[in-house]
Amino acid sequence: MEHLSHKRKLTIMIAIMAALFFSAINQTIVGTALPRIIAKLGGMDYYTWVITIYMLTSTIATVLVGKLSDIYGRKPFILAGIIFFMIGAFMSGTSPDIFYLITYRGIQGIGAGIIMATSFTAVGDLFSPRERGKWTGVMTAVFGFSSVIGPTLGGYIVDHMDWKWVFWIFLPLGIVAFIMILTLFPKVERKKSETIDYWGSLFLTTTIVPLLLAFSWAGSKYAWDSSQIIGLFISAVVSLLIFMFVETKVKTPVLPLSLFKNGIVTISNVIGFLMNAGMMGALIYIPFFVQGVMGISPTYSGYVTMPMSIGMVLMSAFSGQMISKTGKYKRFALIGMPIMIAGMLIMVYMNSITMAVVSMIVFGLGLGMGMPVFSLAVQNAVEPSKLGVVTASSQLFRNLGGTIGIAVMGTIMSTNITKSMKSAIESGKGVDLSKLDPAIAEKLSVFHNPQMLLDQPKLAAIHDQMPAAMQPIFTKMIDSLRDALSSSLSTVFLTGAIVLCVALVLALFLKEIPLRTSSKMPGKPGAEEKPTASQVENHTGQQAVVDQN
Repeated sequence: MEHLSHKRKLTIMIAIMAALFFSAINQTIVGTALPRIIAKLGGMDYYTWVITIYMLTSTIATVLVGKLSDIYGRKPFILAGIIFFMIGAFMSGTSPDIFYLITYRGIQGIGAGIIMATSFTAVGDLFSPRERGKWTGVMTAVFGFSSVIGPTLGGYIVDHMDWKWVFWIFLPLGIVAFIMILTLFPKVERKKSETIDYWGSLFLTTTIVPLLLAFSWAGSKYAWDSSQIIGLFISAVVSLLIFMFVETKVKTPVLPLSLFKNGIVTISNVIGFLMNAGMMGALIYIPFFVQGVMGISPTYSGYVTMPMSIGMVLMSAFSGQMISKTGKYKRFALIGMPIMIAGMLIMVYMNSITMAVVSMIVFGLGLGMGMPVFSLAVQNAVEPSKLGVVTASSQLFRNLGGTIGIAVMGTIMSTNITKSMKSAIESGKGVDLSKLDPAIAEKLSVFHNPQMLLDQPKLAAIHDQMPAAMQPIFTKMIDSLRDALSSSLSTVFLTGAIVLCVALVLALFLKEIPLRTSSKMPGKPGAEEKPTASQVENHTGQQAVVDQN
């Protein structure tokens, strides 16, 4: 599709961004609202499952659709992704309990994974590597913009409206995105020489599912050394070995192992894994600090995270333009990642809303500069026929990193809370339930769970309903839990900063291939560096640049 006119490409990109924004806004709007939604539906013990099932299904959908879209084209999958997402969003709003919500969020995850896999790959279809820089920056800005308005809007809805509208309010946008993709996105012929790798898809799925379940359950539902967790890890390893064997035998593997012989692809994917592990594993717990430690409502919690999104939007747009102008990308990762680390270190020491906002600004600037680099790097390192599968591999590693990071950071947080609460009791600052009346101790035991701090109105109501003699004990217990949560979150953010440092060291070894002005690989027939149709159409005032190409 690189031969299309600039005007046609622009209309297609508007359609793609509409679909991407629909998916992104429905993810970000849920973030600050979810604690309150779970509190109303009940089933706080299954809180992480609402997040885990979404990431699980989106991860599987992303990697499976990558190769399929290389065969059948991107259009049918973007349309299917929008349909899945809309069904999941609508049904989520009808959930009578937590288990229905988990199921419907899984359906939403399938749609989100498909939209993500095909949207970013479509940019590679439309533009040469050199032009992709600015468009990748724009796509990242779409995510950033959704992050600006999503959390605040989600918090406002659960504070002032029925929580169902968190899932329903943007459904009309999904319909618009579907119509735009259907009418504007060009259809391509199927590559008849390629076949579907059913066995590879099966064993890749049976590798990912137990792996993510193991990390999601370890330390919370089961101990890390329990038979259940060990069994899941063994199952994942066995499936991985079978998957690798299958991929060496099939004609068109769903995830070609040859991709990982490419050093740029391998290092970029590992960096993406580590960045998301450190970033998601830490940022997912920011609401615990803002709402739990500082006692801010979900609405205002969104205002605290908003500066990060604004910083990301501005910096991703700027860095995307600079990457397209220079054809160089590594330097932006080496500048952006230390800024991210600095933002994370500020989170370690934050003790006020002001410091939280500053940390968000710094982190957002670094994120906007560093994150888009690695998608560009992997797409630039392979031939066009592998764009779908290499983009999917990049997103697979990021999703795995995010899911595993959340699980590991959650274990770190809960372990440190337990230690801090025990220390508080020993020092006399906490409440020793063993010294209270058994009936009272049983009622108060539920308030050892930091999730309780996320619903401040409910805590205030419980306090007011308690007998006057118990209210000081309750207050002391909540204050002790809040101090323990604050201390444990500092450890979580420090761990995230360390993981990002490892990713920065790896980035030093990333080989940089200047971005090509044509999608064709050097050395391939017709690979001469010629200006694309959009470059020719916009050559006014840039003739010198075109002449150099």
